[in-house]
Amino acid sequence: MGSTTGPKANGGIPKTMKALQYSKPKDFAVVEIDVPSIGEEDVLVKIEACGVCGTDLHYHKGEFMAKYPLIPGHEAVGTVVAVGRNVKSIAVGQRIAADPMEPCRNCFYCIRGQTLLCENMTGYGGNVPGGFAEYCRYPARHVTAIGDLPALEAVLIEPAACATHGIERMAPKVGSTVLLFGCGPTGMLLAQLLKLNGTANLTIASKPGPKLDLAKRLNLADSFIAISDTNAKEDLDALLKSNPHGFDIVVEATGAPSVLEQSIFYVRKGGTLVVYGVYDDAAKIAWPPMRIWTYEITILSSFCSTLKFPVVMEYVRTKKIDFRGIVTKTYRIEEWAECLEALEKQRFVKAAIVFD
Repeated sequence: MGSTTGPKANGGIPKTMKALQYSKPKDFAVVEIDVPSIGEEDVLVKIEACGVCGTDLHYHKGEFMAKYPLIPGHEAVGTVVAVGRNVKSIAVGQRIAADPMEPCRNCFYCIRGQTLLCENMTGYGGNVPGGFAEYCRYPARHVTAIGDLPALEAVLIEPAACATHGIERMAPKVGSTVLLFGCGPTGMLLAQLLKLNGTANLTIASKPGPKLDLAKRLNLADSFIAISDTNAKEDLDALLKSNPHGFDIVVEATGAPSVLEQSIFYVRKGGTLVVYGVYDDAAKIAWPPMRIWTYEITILSSFCSTLKFPVVMEYVRTKKIDFRGIVTKTYRIEEWAECLEALEKQRFVKAAIVFD
């Protein structure tokens, strides 16, 4: 096992493992490959579960940072089964969640402290093997102990970390009114954090269905607006009529370019529009510059996160953020085609790949 040594290595580790692997965009299979070796600063993790994310659809199509052959999975949790010679922060047997974004720490942005903008970012489940496999290697500094947090809750630590970065980017003022378009899993986590960080009045606008129903059951917002496919214009007009001055902050978290394009008309003067969703590479939108100028609208984006897992765990330990009930479906890697179809058709709130 690479640089593992004596008592730090688990003798029960097999030589090979099953993994879901892409050879090129849209071409995947379950394969048997070698269990990863690890370096002196790494850990080997036996994967319990790995969340399925909309970003996985982009990797499926060859977008974002996809590099082939590719083992997807960037929301992984599991148990440490081996550690490198120099690892002191985590021990064999501990359950962890893995932060998938590893900056190079040497590029133009990294040396200026902007590690999330790294020019040479390593993305586990993107351009190096990720958590849709029985085992995965991670740098020890990128894993966070999760104790006895159930795996199907712990897979939400990564999207919650992205949400914490989003909160830092938008920096809501105390007493803010916020409109959140979309209540997928990330939107649900963002809603909880918004209410903990300055938001006095939160409105969620989303298509009707299981996600909006769950958001209501979890009481994630002060008001909920169902935007139907058949009467979307009427529903959105009613939303604007009931909020004639718009909102301090509007967050677009659906990943739909058409929604993003319309979102700017719900931002009040002096307000902020947050581009939070993940869009197809080819997507383009049009905004009226005069509206942005005369309203002095700030437009900002929030791109994933790195090294925010300990922050999320503080919210978890103090029971201020709730992951329960968000994962509603599980699959094996052999069922990936079925999972992909369900993801595209939004048949579940959140899914996870699980292992024995």
